Amino acid sequence: MDSFSTVIRTASHEQHTEAETSTFMSDLLGGGLGRDAYARYTEQLWFVYEALETGTERLASDPVAGAFIRPELFRLRALERDLEHLRGPRWRAGLSALPATEAYADRVRVCAEQWPAGYVAHHYTRYLGDLSGGQIIRDRAERTWGFERKGDGVRFYVFEDIPNPAAFKRTYRGLLDEIHADDLEKQRIVSECKKAFALNTAVFRALGEEFPLSA
Repeated sequence: MDSFSTVIRTASHEQHTEAETSTFMSDLLGGGLGRDAYARYTEQLWFVYEALETGTERLASDPVAGAFIRPELFRLRALERDLEHLRGPRWRAGLSALPATEAYADRVRVCAEQWPAGYVAHHYTRYLGDLSGGQIIRDRAERTWGFERKGDGVRFYVFEDIPNPAAFKRTYRGLLDEIHADDLEKQRIVSECKKAFALNTAVFRALGEEFPLSA
């Protein structure tokens, strides 16, 4: 029988691929969009990670979610450094969430407050994605907009406290395999994982409408 980490990865593969190949992300990584589009995307990430990382002190003692609360993963401060670099010292004054981003962050917050196992689904889709595909975004951003390598502007993608991402991801998948959940709850986690990718894709769709690729 497949491990739970394999089940969750396989079951959400279609939604994961849809998110990765969205028009907005393809245009951004292809160099067709400007620095402002990248900054706007970074702003949307701030709202999602604010929802993910608020209340982690309480979740750290939860029997289901507690093992996943790893400070070395936290991204909010790195995002804030990036936004200060991208938008200037008054970046908070201009910060605004797209409706799709509000829906995404609201769902994360509901899970964090009411359903820790659902929170794990969002935690998995975000942080393991950052450790993996996020590195492609960092590399493209550095080359396209001239950010200092692993410096301000791309710090969100730099996990300074995780020297061996591959080993960390193996450990993380081990935590998924040992999660305190019965088969029905695991099915619900998988469904929430799919929902997380769909919410992320909706944000990309909204960004694509705001930043259509010039003909």
